Amino acid sequence: MSGAELLAAGLVGLGLALLGVGVLSRFRSRTESLADILDLPYGERDVAIEPVSETRTPLLADTIALASKMVDQVDARGSLQAQLERARVPLRAGEVVMITACAALVLGLFFSAVTEQWLFGVAAATATPFLGKAYLARRVDKRRKAFEEQLPEALSIIASSLSAGHTFLRSIQMMCEESQPPMSEEFQRVLAETRLGGSVVDALDGMARRLDVKDLVWVVQAIRIQQQVGGKLADLLHTLADFIRAREDIRREVNVLTAEGRISAWVLSALPALIMLAVQVTNPEYLQPFYRGLGVFVLGATVASVLAGFFIIRRMVKIEV
Repeated sequence: MSGAELLAAGLVGLGLALLGVGVLSRFRSRTESLADILDLPYGERDVAIEPVSETRTPLLADTIALASKMVDQVDARGSLQAQLERARVPLRAGEVVMITACAALVLGLFFSAVTEQWLFGVAAATATPFLGKAYLARRVDKRRKAFEEQLPEALSIIASSLSAGHTFLRSIQMMCEESQPPMSEEFQRVLAETRLGGSVVDALDGMARRLDVKDLVWVVQAIRIQQQVGGKLADLLHTLADFIRAREDIRREVNVLTAEGRISAWVLSALPALIMLAVQVTNPEYLQPFYRGLGVFVLGATVASVLAGFFIIRRMVKIEV
């Protein structure tokens, strides 16, 4: 492959990537504009509806609607939308499917052009949905870990406010003013649901199920029991904060001890693919026996063994605390 063709393929891929970033930035700007409008007091100033209104072309709107219907049929439980909500991605399930399909097409064409082998293009297009799912899972896990780290301090702040004579809702509000996301974002949602007439315990329970944080589930159960049997809520929250803080210390120690295994799983799994890609670009004739006859089955068995080793190592180093 000549240098001009490689440069052209790279520019096309870069242009499509910038287009995708622009679309995501537009969605995020629209969401932030809507949030600013909702925070304004009534009658403070007139707000234009254009920044937050849907301004898609009919073709794009119909395509996203079709993708949404397909997602609803395949994912009747709404797990994809729930994962997007946990990851705080301001997109709908249909929009994510469209972006993933476009990314798969772009990556498939790009790797096919770079390597001059359709097999790499098919592999890249097939791996794109899994990479998108891994990205969402990574965002959810990162946000959950940040919440777990902030939870003991948040409970201590709420308990101190209760000891000072504030109500439970006022204590939560004061904690939100002093905390950072994602803690402040999630508890602000709890306050909003409470203002709409819901129970604060039910709102906390919904947050625990939405975030899937075991420590928070225990906190909600303890608060629910305390409301039934009575007692000092501040002392209970202080005890829970100390218990969760001790669990967090153990969790960090486990992460340190298993760091080498987790890194080894990624390195050992990515190394064969990267070496094969480099050889294909620099010396395409060397790998030609793998693309016909028995070589295809050998290549498939190699991929299967690499994936099996990756999941086995990940399973070995995954320790629940």
